[in-house]
Amino acid sequence: MKFSRLCSEETGFRSLPVETDLYDILGVSPDATEAEIKKAYRQKAKEHHPVPKNINDPAAGQKFQEMAAAYETLSDPQMREIYDEAGMDGLSGGGPGMGGMDAADLFAQFFQASGGGGGMPFGFDFGGGAGPSRRRRKGEDTEIPHAVTLDELYNGKTLRLSMEKEAVCGTCKGTGAKGSAKPKPCSGCDGKGWTTVQMSHGSHITTSRVSCSNCDGTGEKLREKDRCKKCKGEKIVKEKNRQEVVIEKGMADKQRIILAGAGDEEPGTPAGDVIFILRLTSHESFERSGSDLLTNVTITLSEALFGFSRILITHLDGRGIQVTSPPGKIIKHADTIVLRGEGMPVYKQPDTKGDLYLTFTIEMPDDEWLKTVDRKTLLSLIPPKKADIEPRPAVVSTAAFEEADIEEVRERYFPAGQDFFDHAFASQFGEGDEDDWVEDEDEDAEFGGREPECRPQ
Repeated sequence: MKFSRLCSEETGFRSLPVETDLYDILGVSPDATEAEIKKAYRQKAKEHHPVPKNINDPAAGQKFQEMAAAYETLSDPQMREIYDEAGMDGLSGGGPGMGGMDAADLFAQFFQASGGGGGMPFGFDFGGGAGPSRRRRKGEDTEIPHAVTLDELYNGKTLRLSMEKEAVCGTCKGTGAKGSAKPKPCSGCDGKGWTTVQMSHGSHITTSRVSCSNCDGTGEKLREKDRCKKCKGEKIVKEKNRQEVVIEKGMADKQRIILAGAGDEEPGTPAGDVIFILRLTSHESFERSGSDLLTNVTITLSEALFGFSRILITHLDGRGIQVTSPPGKIIKHADTIVLRGEGMPVYKQPDTKGDLYLTFTIEMPDDEWLKTVDRKTLLSLIPPKKADIEPRPAVVSTAAFEEADIEEVRERYFPAGQDFFDHAFASQFGEGDEDDWVEDEDEDAEFGGREPECRPQ
């Protein structure tokens, strides 16, 4: 697509280009800033990169090359100015200082100058010294997610795994050749390592270089009879080995355990790493908050009123934790206590531990128990029922009593907050008149002023 429209110098606006094909490839307007061009290229590169998203698309490589060429031109102020003034014709020889250079050679020059950092950051090879090598400075790392339990993070664990990786062939030492055989120049690219493809931009056709698929850009190819018998000329073989992965006490969710040099190998390239990424699974009784642990404990109404002295929980290391409540202390529903030094081990300091927070749930007697007691006697012993709200509202409606499951409400499309029924409208239920007993003085600070949410044990 071509058009020509110049703005007056008095307006201060930039002249619009005679051709917009390269802008169209990146999906930006001709007046886009350098930052906008860079952002657009990065986004499109992620979407259209041949590996791994579009590995089955034979045209993906060419599309990506077009985007890279467009970006190299528009990200360079001098080249962009030439393109805006004269289009692809200017880049192919019509522009000042181009010396009749072909556009494909111009792009290849950019890629070589960038050294892989700006022009072709994804390691494409134009062959024959026209671009960065496909050979990586280091082998690719292998990331392996590993599910881990809270018990394993508390106690530590050693995993002994059998793994398979690509290793340099020991028979040919990574040459791929049998004995002293040498590779011959590739017939597909005449030993250059690259071939040319044509790109259509409206009425213009440009030529670009792509890595030769026959020799993978090396420019050389072994004859079938000259290939190593063990690796079949591939230079690498599959190799099994055993690895030991140590999960240390106090490690965290998403923490990475790196086995340096345990990854795949390539000839002349240091092996990559194997990285285990810990993925913490949910625990039926405990939750973790940094170095602290949280859990729920259910006690009876008798224990809430008259105290207790018993084993409340079984810890993550199998120990029973016995707790005795203070004499004369009444425990209310959702009260929380802290057991210092009974939390998670601190990573790299396993002898140091966080704290364990216990939140109480009061277990009310059931209907059968109520049938066995004298109600009049019981009513005379427990606090009296509350009176109606004062002042009495002018209009009073009668509502039916019906049991419900609040968890079902929270699972709906617009779930209620976890603390909705804990804090809202307390005065309407006649609460807030009594002086609550003071718990641990550091509790609010530990939780940032909020109550811990735990799973029932």
